[in-house]
Amino acid sequence: MPEPFHGAKAAVFIGDKVLTLLRDDRHDIPFPAHWDFPGGGREGAETGFETLAREMREEVGLDAYRAERLWQIRLPAMHRAHEMIWFYVLRLPESAVTDIVFGDEGQGWALLDPEGFLALPNAVPSLVIRLRMWIEHNGGLP
Repeated sequence: MPEPFHGAKAAVFIGDKVLTLLRDDRHDIPFPAHWDFPGGGREGAETGFETLAREMREEVGLDAYRAERLWQIRLPAMHRAHEMIWFYVLRLPESAVTDIVFGDEGQGWALLDPEGFLALPNAVPSLVIRLRMWIEHNGGLP
């Protein structure tokens, strides 16, 4: 039986830039108007990667199964410490930017240098921590 988890997020590199999404500015969601990564909550009996793949398709029209999987880790959710999440680092070629089709959640998207994302005052804090964790694990950016 698969281990329970709440959701999945990914730092998706397109070339050497990371894909970011600006969350809606609504009081009823966590981190309104913050820069986020693709991903979201689990539905049904999805695996972590299936959750991520569905969310990526819905949010930006990209196919996670075409990406190179650089890293994955299961961690406690920052906003729900009693639940677990999956965090992935994926890479797609630069040409994938032409495949982006922005969905109906959020205010927009941008490709940023990883350092630029880490410096944003309104980046989702847990994703800043997780991206730094991967950079440290990786010994720097590839």
